[in-house]
This record gives sequence, structure tokens and C-alpha cells, in this order.
Amino acid sequence: MRRAGRRSGRRYQTPVNLFPSNGGFTIALTYGTGADWVRNVIAAGGCEIETRGRRVPCKAPHLVHDPAARGIRLPERPVLRLLGVADFLSLST
Repeated sequence: MRRAGRRSGRRYQTPVNLFPSNGGFTIALTYGTGADWVRNVIAAGGCEIETRGRRVPCKAPHLVHDPAARGIRLPERPVLRLLGVADFLSLST
């Protein structure tokens, strides 16, 4: 994922656990909702996702608290629950 810093405006790349969702992507927040990159994406109103060799602009970021990981495909849910991930960042394309 590519994004700009809130204060510096510098461009950064951050590896994330990305899952396709209806009309966009969902990112598992393995480090929680307070991570700097999460705050930067929300403050900027979006970011650019690089996936499968293409760059996709994303907008309308919002936090989702979902302990059951219902927005994630069934095969990945047990791993996320095992890791204790209950928060996600939803992005529209």
C-alpha cells in the first residue's frame, strides 16, 4: 500500500494483509487501529493499493470492528481469529 505521511507528506509503502471485498478492499489491522499508517490513510481520505502488478486508487477509508471477521473469506477467518485480529480498514475503489 502506498500512502502519504500526515505531517511530512512523504510517500511511504507499507505491506498489509489485503483481502478483496465488495467494491474495494479490506485490510486486517494486525497492529491495531492506532498504527501511524492507519491514521495517515484515514487523514488523507485514501491511499493507493499495489496488488497483482497493478496500482489501484482507494478512497473512503473507515474502521470496522468485526471479531468474527465476517467481511473476510471463510478460509482466512480462523487465522485472523487466532492472531486476535478484530479490527479492519475498509477501502472503496
